[in-house]
Amino acid sequence: MMLKRLSLLLAAFFLLRVASATEPVGEIERRIAALEGVCETKALPAGPYEAKFEVMLTQPVDPRRPERGTFRQRVVVMHVGWDRPTVLVTQGYDANLALREKYRDELSAYFDANILFVEHRYFDRSTPEPCDWRYLTAENSAHDLHRIRTLFGELYGGKWIATGVSKGGTTTMLYAAYYPDDVDIYVPYVGPLCTAREDPRFGPFLARVATPAEREAVRGFQTELFRRKERLMPEFRARCAAKGLEFRLPVEEIYDYCVLEYAFSFWQWGLEPDRIPSSGAADRELFDHFVSVSGPEYFAAEGPLTPFFVQAARELGYYPYDLEPFRGYASIESTDDYLRRIFLPEELRRTRFSKGLCRKITRYLKRNDPRMMLVYGGDDPWTAPGAAWAATPGKRNLCLYVEPGGSHLTRIATLPDSMRREALATLRGWLDAE
Repeated sequence: MMLKRLSLLLAAFFLLRVASATEPVGEIERRIAALEGVCETKALPAGPYEAKFEVMLTQPVDPRRPERGTFRQRVVVMHVGWDRPTVLVTQGYDANLALREKYRDELSAYFDANILFVEHRYFDRSTPEPCDWRYLTAENSAHDLHRIRTLFGELYGGKWIATGVSKGGTTTMLYAAYYPDDVDIYVPYVGPLCTAREDPRFGPFLARVATPAEREAVRGFQTELFRRKERLMPEFRARCAAKGLEFRLPVEEIYDYCVLEYAFSFWQWGLEPDRIPSSGAADRELFDHFVSVSGPEYFAAEGPLTPFFVQAARELGYYPYDLEPFRGYASIESTDDYLRRIFLPEELRRTRFSKGLCRKITRYLKRNDPRMMLVYGGDDPWTAPGAAWAATPGKRNLCLYVEPGGSHLTRIATLPDSMRREALATLRGWLDAE
């Protein structure tokens, strides 16, 4: 009887909370639209939220010199309640993922939190006009986040969590380094901190990933693709033509780069070695698997990832390819500096790489102990230049979780049970702390 009464009491309390939190969607939108700089709001299907909006916000192109103009930045707002925690997604790319009706960040699901999903400057709807690449910098992107956090903090008074995946995870860390007092908690997933345009740490990592037999299976498939290049090239050309792809290098060389990319993509996305076709498989089976993992679309001269490659060449860094095992097959003589040659527009070919961003983040993580949870995949190549080193025994807050055998898709939800429970308990403790 006592348990029944307690259950009824809790149920009544929950219903009362829901009823009191419910607010007309129009009123929620009105309050958001009234924020300084908001120039457009559009209601979206709410999915698991009370309300959801696509918001355009006016931002300075150059925060240090506002007279140089403005651009409009997209923020997708997913509203649960004004008093709930808020997850600030420091997206490294466009915001189209967040437009899906069923989208929900795992932290929002775990903690019943609002989401502000911030599209990175120079991507999709957040591209300045004209597109002056000088202002695509990490520091400027951190300022974008700071201003968004400041404005929406007028509405959302609960705890704030900054989080991002991959390049977004790096953005979470740089945001912490530039504005360490903005939010309460940081959860960067699979975020690299590269020290060079083509960071040398990837090679040794890939030489040890998984098991020797699995690595040999991947390399054997790459070798078979080189051996059959003459037979597969007509289909490769046809695919490029059908998709209207144009490249900055001859298509024969693009084929070679796709073969080299295969190993990196294979481990990045955690594919199973038993999916690899055997050396006796038909050309069609080989080709279909090949392009499903590392197709030529990635190397196209123009595409939605161009802003990322500009950032990679300047501040973020990237990975090299190991050509040595395939010297007898490949038509390219060297992959040195391939990032600039393949991915950058002609006017940006002289771009130099700066280690300043990596040094700033490294210095911040070494000297401070933020409430930051680093999450990486054990077999993900991007773990090689990750910030796992920052979780030293002397840190009381900053912590690390690495999923054994995990890929770039590693999240808290994919961690082993004991790790996941510990991670969630840590986050809950931080959210409950005064």
